[in-house]
Amino acid sequence: MKTYPVYDIQNFKRNLIQEGLYVNTFSNHLINNSFIERSHGHNFYLLVLFTKGSGIHKIDFNTFTITPGCIYLIQPGQVHSWKLSKDIEGYILFYTKDLYNLYFGAKRIEEYPFYQASKNISEVRLNEPEVRSLEVYFKLLVKENLASNTRKLDKLLNLIDIIHIEISRKHFQENNVDLHSYNHKLEQFNTLLEHYYKTEKAPSFYASKMNMSLKHLNRICNYVLNKTVTILIAEKVVIESKRMLTFSTKSVGEIAQELGFENYSYFSRLFKKYTQTVPSKFRARLKAEN
Repeated sequence: MKTYPVYDIQNFKRNLIQEGLYVNTFSNHLINNSFIERSHGHNFYLLVLFTKGSGIHKIDFNTFTITPGCIYLIQPGQVHSWKLSKDIEGYILFYTKDLYNLYFGAKRIEEYPFYQASKNISEVRLNEPEVRSLEVYFKLLVKENLASNTRKLDKLLNLIDIIHIEISRKHFQENNVDLHSYNHKLEQFNTLLEHYYKTEKAPSFYASKMNMSLKHLNRICNYVLNKTVTILIAEKVVIESKRMLTFSTKSVGEIAQELGFENYSYFSRLFKKYTQTVPSKFRARLKAEN
């Protein structure tokens, strides 16, 4: 089974403003980067607004129908591919976590709800007036990118942040103080989960690391996501196992061991609980589809 490529932002150096930032119209992007239609991952954040055309966009194991007004927000580590119509138009942005967080200081990119792994928000749909309002900032980005002005990076990064703010205002209740505080705690949990999901499956481990009771951590997760800590850990393990079953040549048993399961049957039961199929059948179905 083929593995998928993971692209570094330097793979797109032709349109890099500086190391860590890329801005382009989507049609111009495809001229030099047609390979992006195949399954691949990134080690940077990606934001796309489609303004014309149609297609299918697969992100991890979710399938989305592309229409004008669709925004896609992809995090480092996610795998995606798309099939696009010939008349596709829009805008595409890449930026690294290091560049963004270093520039904005106290404000971090992971604080935006759509860039929090546990919330699984990859698509945002806008109506026509909302597209027209938001497209103004994308047009300013492209114009500034082509110019040779002073403080160019300042303007580009602030325009991108305005876009993030506008998306957040439409879809999330960021003026809720309690929710904002809980989002910060959830971000801490996500960071720990990303680091320890292969070795630590007990919810109490994460609560202890965060210096709070498991009851309080469950309260936070239920309030923001309507899910328990146990479910969030299991969902992380399952999505990572799906990626490995799809793109790795390792056996199912080897994948189970890498994910920290000494008992293969327990791994298989967990996988089936969240996917309604066992790992071997999931992989066989993928092979048949391909």
